[in-house]
Amino acid sequence: MSSREDILKAISQNKPALVESPAMPVYPDSDQTSVLEQFIQTAELIGSKVIQLKDWQEIILEFENAKANGKFVVNTISEIGTPDVSIDEMSSSVDLEKIDLSFVRGQLGVAENSAIWVDDSNLPNRLLPFICQHLVLVVEAKTLVATMHQAYEKINTFKTGWGAFIAGPSKTADIEQSLVIGAHGARSLVIYILS
Repeated sequence: MSSREDILKAISQNKPALVESPAMPVYPDSDQTSVLEQFIQTAELIGSKVIQLKDWQEIILEFENAKANGKFVVNTISEIGTPDVSIDEMSSSVDLEKIDLSFVRGQLGVAENSAIWVDDSNLPNRLLPFICQHLVLVVEAKTLVATMHQAYEKINTFKTGWGAFIAGPSKTADIEQSLVIGAHGARSLVIYILS
């Protein structure tokens, strides 16, 4: 028996006894009205603009106005218009930095921190929500949850392979407490909540 096998055998004979994983606590469902109010309050507190809507018309109008004003707009939501497939072909940072405004659908929102979950199912390019100058996220009111615990129960990263929580416009004050907006993400965030 080689020294490697001796070591592996010694390790296998000296493993600690298995211990059961702790049970996940059960969090009570929250009143959906208070979840919506808390989500809006938290989102606005961290610099997002929140707009509640009953249908897609206002979002479509903003999208069309931005394009008419000559902005480089990327749409990934079919309800607004034909999603841009060209963004998938843009691979260089020089191409991507030209994006003024992006429209992205979020799968769910979390009231406690106003984070919105987006994943590969709605993104032709993972850089899109982070490299654009201004970001519009659309989320349905019925998908809002109170806590991150409840959010993790609903998301499935194995299905898409990648996802991220996005909350508020990008900002940092790490260096000399000087606030910088848009340091590592969009400079502004508008959240449309569809009821």
